Amino acid sequence: MDQKVRISKSGQPVSGKLTEPVYAFDQPVIPAGSVVTGHVTGVDPISAPRKVLSYVNGNFSPVRKYELEFDCVILPGGERRKIATTVSPGIAEAVHLVAGGGKQKKQNIAQRNVENAKQEATSRIHDTLDEIKSPGKIDRIKGLLLAQSPYRRQYLQPGTRFYASLAEPLDFGKTTRTAEQLKQVGDSPAPDSILHARFAEEVSSATAQRGNAIAAVLTEPLFSQDRHLLLPANSRIQGEVIKAKPARKLHHNGDLRVVFNRIETPGGIIQPMQGSVEGIEANRHAGLSLDEEGGAQATDSKTRYLSTGVALLLTAAASHTDNEHGTTDAAGDPGVRAGAGVSGSGITGTLISLAAKSQPVSMAFAAWGAGISVYNNFLSRGRDVTFVKDTPLEIGFSEPHLKAAETKR
Repeated sequence: MDQKVRISKSGQPVSGKLTEPVYAFDQPVIPAGSVVTGHVTGVDPISAPRKVLSYVNGNFSPVRKYELEFDCVILPGGERRKIATTVSPGIAEAVHLVAGGGKQKKQNIAQRNVENAKQEATSRIHDTLDEIKSPGKIDRIKGLLLAQSPYRRQYLQPGTRFYASLAEPLDFGKTTRTAEQLKQVGDSPAPDSILHARFAEEVSSATAQRGNAIAAVLTEPLFSQDRHLLLPANSRIQGEVIKAKPARKLHHNGDLRVVFNRIETPGGIIQPMQGSVEGIEANRHAGLSLDEEGGAQATDSKTRYLSTGVALLLTAAASHTDNEHGTTDAAGDPGVRAGAGVSGSGITGTLISLAAKSQPVSMAFAAWGAGISVYNNFLSRGRDVTFVKDTPLEIGFSEPHLKAAETKR
């Protein structure tokens, strides 16, 4: 998204820019940077229980879920195309996860060429994102400050990323390819090639079972070193779940691992493969990581120990009277009362605690905040690993073991 939009009602216009090109077969048809426009199609009401809990925590304007639709794309030359799309929930801060946490791996020449091309493509994406985000830095700082207020407006911030699927095809005309150009279509890519793809359907540790089939769709064509087409865009990559552990109570997080075992081109050519996740896009706040084999795990920040410890210390401090300069203030230290209020209900709690000048009130706010912190960080259900439909990922390609063994024989 390239503009700040307040989320309040249906029909509000929105606009953004494509961060990656859209390919048809072997060539880009919608370049990165193309403008897309649309509107808010719905804003969900807030349920009564969620509203009450939000009010208790000092937030009188809880965040509402919303839905978008993009209905027009404007190409760099100014041509406007009507589109119909299905749009995923937005990600305010998207991060790119790398298998093994970015640890250095031995690379052959082919791998380095692939990585160089990948870095070039990534830099183009980042340039587009920086262009979108840079004008809104001051607004984002203001947003952080306003987030502490009990009343706040909900905005769709610049830089928020969405995945949108075309519900209807777009016609860009026809082109021809010679038999020479297509003679290698369906051939195996070089070992350790990187396939850029997107998940065809949502996959989550909460619902997936070992052996479940999964699918991804190639978003960029793959060429040989002599520039012959090997795999056209929209080739389908099939795979399966080999490990799925749902999140559980006592804050046990989920775990998900998938592999890919074959590719099918739009023309029906099937190529067996052995592939794992080498990189994936995720929400920064989801706290995900990838191990060296591409397995995804939900992780917790170490700050949960610090935040919970501070909340418990405030509870203990709020239970003591303030003895200073030879006098005793039964209401407790004002600084402690302010901290207890923040811990329990944010700025609203601070104002009430300071105004009440009552130790029991401060203790109540501090105890509520400590209880919520302990529950959220240690007792509640953990987080699942969920990749929504159209989540971008990179798949490392290698020959299947069986085929490699037959070749040796």
